[in-house]
Amino acid sequence: MQRVFLAAFPVVCALICQPAYAQRGVGDWTTGGFDAQRSHWVRNDAKISAESLRKPGFALDWKINLDTGSGTKNVLSPPSLIDFYIGYRGFRSLAFVGNGANTVAAFDTDLGRVEWKKTVGPASTPADTPGCPGGMTSGVVRSTTLAYLPVPTGRGMGRGNPAKSGVGEPYEGAVTLKTVRLPAPPPAPAPSRSPAATTRRAAPAADVFSPRVQFAYALTSDGKLHRLYVSNGEEPKPAVDFLPANANAQGLIVFDNVAYVSTANNCGGVENGLWALDLETQKVSHWKSGGRGVAGVVGPAVSPDGTLYVAAGSELAALEEHTLQPKGKYSIGSQEFTSSPVIFEFKGKDLIAATSKDGTLHLLDTADLSKPLATTALPSGREFPTGALASWQDTTGTRWILAPTSGAITALKVVEQNGAVSLQPGWTSRQMISPLTPIIVNGVVFAVSAGNAKTKAVLYALDSTSGKDVWNSGQTINGAVTRGGLSSGGSKVYIAAQDGTQYVFGFPIEH
Repeated sequence: MQRVFLAAFPVVCALICQPAYAQRGVGDWTTGGFDAQRSHWVRNDAKISAESLRKPGFALDWKINLDTGSGTKNVLSPPSLIDFYIGYRGFRSLAFVGNGANTVAAFDTDLGRVEWKKTVGPASTPADTPGCPGGMTSGVVRSTTLAYLPVPTGRGMGRGNPAKSGVGEPYEGAVTLKTVRLPAPPPAPAPSRSPAATTRRAAPAADVFSPRVQFAYALTSDGKLHRLYVSNGEEPKPAVDFLPANANAQGLIVFDNVAYVSTANNCGGVENGLWALDLETQKVSHWKSGGRGVAGVVGPAVSPDGTLYVAAGSELAALEEHTLQPKGKYSIGSQEFTSSPVIFEFKGKDLIAATSKDGTLHLLDTADLSKPLATTALPSGREFPTGALASWQDTTGTRWILAPTSGAITALKVVEQNGAVSLQPGWTSRQMISPLTPIIVNGVVFAVSAGNAKTKAVLYALDSTSGKDVWNSGQTINGAVTRGGLSSGGSKVYIAAQDGTQYVFGFPIEH
């Protein structure tokens, strides 16, 4: 019996501890747009699917307001998430948010309560002006991996086959342990390399038992970067100077022990561009965008080799990680970009897409920025500040790009014909008021009609193949959504209204 137990123990541990992969930063929503590539795509989910949303059950799970002030200073950023955190109080699922009053908070996402809340920057922040919100603007993030996450399997993380029982051959343990096929762990990380290296980066190894301190990162209005323990919000070290005060910072992202963020609109007298902070040496690097504003709401997109891509004015620039030295650029002449880039893999290539002010979507190969692979006009997209794009690959292998336009969500297909890559129309959603960038969760497209002074915001779930409505939140959201966006994890979808209320939709569970 002892030999049977010893043989089975590693398999049992692998099954029990599999969710800890999420705790290592693989699969959680850690930064704006979900991942370093800004895809807005959650590959798998245990409960959310087109079939499950067509049935009763998906609804408002809980809502909460930090009540730290009034007006726009109380608006919450889209949360970064830990779906499976092992702490001193057991297993937890946590969401981390910030607001314009320099408040950072963690929610217990299962219980719908505040785990901890701290004011980490100046209590007084500049008043909002057009283009310069004031306060903390870049959201709260966690460290992010650069590797592409696995493509979807068509089902969530739950059981994929009926339970069985029985006794196997001697020393083989139970039949279920003998025949189970464990998920392959992510490949080992690539060896250390210089900033100029261009080799594709592998996902981190699954080392679920090693101790690892985890932080939430917040950039406050005084330009300081804070590192807070995810468990209690305490800061083990003083905050580090990153930006001049009162910058309009967007798209904070942390990887390989370096933090990056973009700035726009010269708020606080800060020169527009992209900034990098080495968390070990505290050295700050700055790429200046020449007075042109950095486009988009989620900042730079990062390819698996570490190259950062930022859209500013009429140029899409490729920059070296850490040093921010230019590697190349794509120019669109007199036009200006209006979205952050999105990066995705297509037939072994790393492609990148962004939109311009004239309503054109530009698609390029990151290996050659001299000319686009394809361009296409978005319906009713002219003059609309797209903000960010979304991209996903469905279970048939079709690659999609989603773009919010002035009154709907537009879906495009990336196709290859006779060796040439092109864009083809997919579908257009119902009419929406100033839609936000949608997200894709296990093949379901979630989109928000942001509303206005007279109309409440509505969250919609759309069929990813047709754009038809599957579900909507009705009158649940009390007001418009003026900033922020969506995030998702653990079979929940998060959105915050302009009054600072965090709404969480999901499948209610017994507590």
